[in-house]
Amino acid sequence: MSANFSSTISTKNIVVQKFGGTSVANAERIMHVAQRIVNTYRTGKQVVVVVSAQGGVTDALLEKAREINPIASKRELDMLLCTGEQQAVALMAMAIHKLGEPAVSLNAVQIGIQASSIHGSARIKKIQTERILAELEKSNIVLVAGFQGVNHHNDLTTLGRGASDTTAVALAAVLGAGVCEKYTDVDGIYTVDPRVVPTAKLIPSIGYDVMLEMASSGVKVVHDRAVEMAKKYSVNLLVRSSLTNAPGTWIKEDSGVEQLAVSGIAIDRNVGRVSIMGLLDRPGVAFNIFSLLAKAKISVDIILQSVGHSSTRDISFTIHSQDLHSAIEVLEANKEEIGFDMITTDEHLAKISIVGAGMATNFGVASAMFEALYSCGVNIKMISTSEIKIAVLVDERQVTQAAKAVHDKFDDVFSGLERV
Repeated sequence: MSANFSSTISTKNIVVQKFGGTSVANAERIMHVAQRIVNTYRTGKQVVVVVSAQGGVTDALLEKAREINPIASKRELDMLLCTGEQQAVALMAMAIHKLGEPAVSLNAVQIGIQASSIHGSARIKKIQTERILAELEKSNIVLVAGFQGVNHHNDLTTLGRGASDTTAVALAAVLGAGVCEKYTDVDGIYTVDPRVVPTAKLIPSIGYDVMLEMASSGVKVVHDRAVEMAKKYSVNLLVRSSLTNAPGTWIKEDSGVEQLAVSGIAIDRNVGRVSIMGLLDRPGVAFNIFSLLAKAKISVDIILQSVGHSSTRDISFTIHSQDLHSAIEVLEANKEEIGFDMITTDEHLAKISIVGAGMATNFGVASAMFEALYSCGVNIKMISTSEIKIAVLVDERQVTQAAKAVHDKFDDVFSGLERV
């Protein structure tokens, strides 16, 4: 991304705010958010706001598309889905006008959010800042439709579900904003999903790397690409509730929380496992399998290869449960080329991950997690580790008791959050 700053305003006086779909789900919430935006504006800040489609609108648009054509092209789906965010920013501008303040709503074309051409999962390449800075100089609150960009054909492309977060962080980066505030329906980032474990604790501050691992492991409060971009461009990201005045969670560099052995627990219920049995024990087999999956745009998480017997091996791996059918189709279509006996699948799994940058210097973290699972009678199906994460697969029917047991095991560690 790049930008040319010809404006006379101070970029450090710019605040970028992002409001999710639940925060603007109805007229009452839109007015509530509008008041919040106006309150910030009246402190003398230049305010840029990214808004998601109203809660349920994107799903409703997808359903309309399926009614017309169940296999609609991704280009036309992007044209349709982008209207959700455009409705939301226009309504927000109307609400701010009603409160007596100036605002202008803009879409990706009007701003110049240049993105790649992959419909449904495009990446931001560059953002033009001239229009935004010009509107700020006119003292306007600038409202930006999230989730969308424009490719080199001038076609609208969407950035993927949840990617309005990425739009907001990208804008904060190119504008040099002092902070990017993400408002949602929860008070911030918790040590575990509080709907699963009521004793979960709010994390006041967390580092980019730990948050990125948590986001990619199932914590959906912040889009993982937004965290990745925040780290790359050193954007301080504040996650807080749009419904309360709770202080929220800071995502930034050099967080004291990173010194804790475990900073949080992530739960992912959308896990499917594929096991390929009877593979020939020869070089290139794994490459063949995973290159085929990559071409089909199927992301793989945990991979386990058996030691093998009788000149064969078995490989098991996990993917998103919605990709199970596609993965089986790809593998079966290439059975002769790959060379295997059979494929088995399991879609009734969940993944629990503990994440913390302090794992590398604290002994016994893995054994404590495994002891907690053993004590509550939960069997481990697969294990994956990294320097700052330990992830296990369990039966999805046991994920709640497993999460509670692991959280209780590290309760003393999480209590240290209050002192950070």
